Amino acid sequence: MKLIRFGEEGHEKPGVIINEKRYDVSAIVSDFDESFFENNGLETLKAALESNPVLPEVDQNVRLGSPVARPSKIICIGLNYVDHCRETGAPIPAEPIIFFKSTTSLCGPDDDLIIPKNSTKTDWEIELAFVVGKKASYVEEADALDYVAGYALLNDYSERAFQIEMGGQWAKGKGCDTFAPLGPFLATQDEIVDVNNIPMWLTVNGKKFQNSNTSNLVFKIPFLVHYLSQFMTLLPGDIISTGTPPGVGLGIKPDPIYIKPGDVIELGMDGLGSSKQVAKAYSK
Repeated sequence: MKLIRFGEEGHEKPGVIINEKRYDVSAIVSDFDESFFENNGLETLKAALESNPVLPEVDQNVRLGSPVARPSKIICIGLNYVDHCRETGAPIPAEPIIFFKSTTSLCGPDDDLIIPKNSTKTDWEIELAFVVGKKASYVEEADALDYVAGYALLNDYSERAFQIEMGGQWAKGKGCDTFAPLGPFLATQDEIVDVNNIPMWLTVNGKKFQNSNTSNLVFKIPFLVHYLSQFMTLLPGDIISTGTPPGVGLGIKPDPIYIKPGDVIELGMDGLGSSKQVAKAYSK
């Protein structure tokens, strides 16, 4: 299944994509949130759809929100592509680097990117994200995929001056509003033939900067589920973003490139769709 949430910000309804058309499933489930995943919502929805119910079609022009509502946390993995480590001058990690994005950074796939107040170095990062399907604590790597609800496209926007030059943890450069556009949809595992071989790309104003494949991940999803669950309980609906490949603005030589108001950032992954954000300056 491909799960979507549609409608005005803060008033989204759950839906699905079937044969490239969008349908409202709010008569079947209330939302794609922690309660939905915790209470076997994927199987309930799948069974309901197999009975071929008459569903209201959703216009293609209606805004898409994040396909997951109100996750308890957004966990990110840093420096998880070998070439990205090299371009940033960082060593390849012996163990996953973990940081958090604030849940208030989550937004729809095509919502505007708001460049934060006082920002000078807002940057892009295409990433494969996965969503936790059930409560996970001390999970064995061999069982890890049983805890994955599905996969989605995410842009891990980052303000490099906040992140790197202002001391402390990375989180201050990662959690700004609109810094985590997710989607367009959440694809359940059966929709993806090989999650370890997904081509991915990102352009800024039509110029391709990132062009890679999930085959280049240092730490794969089963290990990440196992590893993270040794340190914290993962709750249904939690979003885990697996890191970005080379081609971020910070790594461009000789002079880094950062996002300006009016820039158009587009990104996509095979099987997970594409998204587009237009950068705008912060205003009250």
